[in-house]
Amino acid sequence: MAEKLSAVKGMNDIAPPVSAHWEWLEDTLRSLMRRYGYRNVRTPIVEPTALFIRGLGEVTDIVEKEMYSFEDRLNGEQLTLRPENTAGVVRAAVEHSMLYDGGKRLYYMGPMFRHERPQRGRYRQFHQFGAEALGFAGPDVDVELIVLACDLWAELGLAGIELEINSLGQPAERLAHRQALITYLEGHADRLDEDAKRRLHSNPLRILDTKNPAMQDLVNGAPRLMDYLGEASLDHFNRLRGLLDAQGIAYRINPRLVRGMDYYNLSVFEFVTTQLGSQGTVCAGGRYDGLFEQIGGKPAPAVGWALGMERILELLKEQGRLPEPVAPDAYAVIPDAAALAVAMPLLRQLRAAGVSVAMHAGGAEGMGSMKSQFKKADGSGARYALVFGAQELEQGMVAVKALRGDRDGEAAQTLQPLAGVQAWAPGLRG
Repeated sequence: MAEKLSAVKGMNDIAPPVSAHWEWLEDTLRSLMRRYGYRNVRTPIVEPTALFIRGLGEVTDIVEKEMYSFEDRLNGEQLTLRPENTAGVVRAAVEHSMLYDGGKRLYYMGPMFRHERPQRGRYRQFHQFGAEALGFAGPDVDVELIVLACDLWAELGLAGIELEINSLGQPAERLAHRQALITYLEGHADRLDEDAKRRLHSNPLRILDTKNPAMQDLVNGAPRLMDYLGEASLDHFNRLRGLLDAQGIAYRINPRLVRGMDYYNLSVFEFVTTQLGSQGTVCAGGRYDGLFEQIGGKPAPAVGWALGMERILELLKEQGRLPEPVAPDAYAVIPDAAALAVAMPLLRQLRAAGVSVAMHAGGAEGMGSMKSQFKKADGSGARYALVFGAQELEQGMVAVKALRGDRDGEAAQTLQPLAGVQAWAPGLRG
């Protein structure tokens, strides 16, 4: 007997009925993006490793510890399974000159890959949905993306999601803050954990985002980046705040919000919840005006966000907001295999008319008893059973039996003609 094979740890199958929740969420996201004027972009799952080293930064956790990178044995190329997709979208925009005729509003969804310890809401293959606005420099588009996310929470019926914002300023401002931060942290070297010591001279800003409880007082007293921002950066941030205030969107300024990638500048934001344990961030993003140049393109402003679909589904489950399982409109009960020649063409006509129909399938011993078929029809959740009995077929009819009780006083069972399906098919649709 062959050895049983299982999925790679942290890379999960998504099967019915859970897959229906994914389809519902994907449909909701696509509908909202259409209304906001965002269009779909699809990029490869595998990208050149250099794309992420340049875009994310060599001393980020993702590049140092989490990427699935490998050498293509056929040509020696260094490749990586994408750990995020902003860099890939910008690479595509540069490669195909997408901004030649103006800014673009784009969205994507799909699997990402990071080698980290699987836990609730965090997997080695996980799925992100992202919105990216390329070629727009003003805070109005930053706010548009924040509002878009707020509208998504409302549409999904989610509560308890809070918005945190900050500004990272521009590179020169961050450099001045960086020097002050290093000086401050060097003066408290005895209080730094091993991770902070490793980052002290390579990426000290990330130390401010530490989750180590023993270092919280230390980072709370550190120099604040906001105090090093110039007039233009402060103006951008204040205009963003004004537009949020005008729409009544509540937020909290979090001076320790820095994000995990090196490409961010100016506005950064996160939507967080306390209902998912330590994995409290459900959507995050910000402005990344320098990324186009970093990967070899002409300078262009850009802003975007990404959300973890597993985390959103987990939060929907936690709050009891997942939809009911999708059931067919009808279930075809076929007492005798001889009826299949009549039943199957009729079911095809019904499906063409927009009716979802599940057909009972027989086994080696035949179609099974009427009792067992009706039990399966009821278990399917269908509202009607279509009974292709010999007596009905002799009359050129099919029996339509209500499985969920009388509907608005209609009879529990009616006979409908095999010819002229279009006339009675609409009555079966949910």
